[in-house]
Amino acid sequence: MLRFALTRIGMALPTLLIVAVSVFILIRLIPGDPAQLLLGDLADPAALQDMRERMGLNLSWAEQFFIWFGDLLHGDLGQSISTGQSVLPLVWGRFLVSAQVVASAVLLATLVAVPLGMIAAWRQNGSLDLVLVGAATLLVSIPTFWLGLLLLLFFGLKLSWLPVVGYVSFSQDAWAAALYLVMPIMTLFLHEIGVLMRMARASALEVLRLDYVTHARAKGLSERAVLMHHVFKNAFGPTWTLIGLVLGNLLGGIAVVETVFTIPGLGRLLVDSIFARDYPVIQGCLLFVAVIYVVVNLVIDLLYPIFDPRVTAE
Repeated sequence: MLRFALTRIGMALPTLLIVAVSVFILIRLIPGDPAQLLLGDLADPAALQDMRERMGLNLSWAEQFFIWFGDLLHGDLGQSISTGQSVLPLVWGRFLVSAQVVASAVLLATLVAVPLGMIAAWRQNGSLDLVLVGAATLLVSIPTFWLGLLLLLFFGLKLSWLPVVGYVSFSQDAWAAALYLVMPIMTLFLHEIGVLMRMARASALEVLRLDYVTHARAKGLSERAVLMHHVFKNAFGPTWTLIGLVLGNLLGGIAVVETVFTIPGLGRLLVDSIFARDYPVIQGCLLFVAVIYVVVNLVIDLLYPIFDPRVTAE
């Protein structure tokens, strides 16, 4: 297991290096001058030149990259151009906010989608299967920002059950924080439940056609025992892999939901930093998302043998 983990980490390092180089180059291809944005359109050329020198923008791209990468190896992601804050604590604080929404949504979607997917496979081509597949397809087809706006309109404005926009930390008021997170979590939950349900159904259908399932039924086992002890363990593997991909994708692409509900998470920080041409924060956010994505998929691979005994970490 240790050797497998070290091998996967070693394979991830070149990926992170490629991500770092790509992020650095792509950010500098974005039109706009950070110094101009900070000083305004009426700033004189001397002040602009002085600001660029203080920000290191007068150096070549290669010099800027090696300075940034050297600091990165020491755990220093730089300072925000807009606010002067250290990037690493800023990104980490925003990540914790996003993680609350994403982890809760994925957990709830998994607990609901996997059983429903197995039931749909068990009742293949029946009325229940058609209803579940249709609902899953509908939920996948609705964009998350539109789904979020519908929830805001119905539960926030029409029924006034939940606060419309904003965010409260759990350290300030746990109950208020939970209320503010209900609709963002439900938005991601409803979208991802369709994705996971379809994968669970497809995996369960494949397992249900295997000979050992027929043999288990021939021995007189109940359908519940067949599904729980023979189908679930072997069908959950592909779904488990998809859960890791969904978790990584949501952490990187939650900006839309955070913008709709004005949540100060990692995605919202990335969008604001792009508009402000805040190079250190953009680089820090994207690199942090890449690291989280690699770590999540590493954990998924390490836990895979638990859910599928046929797979080992040798």
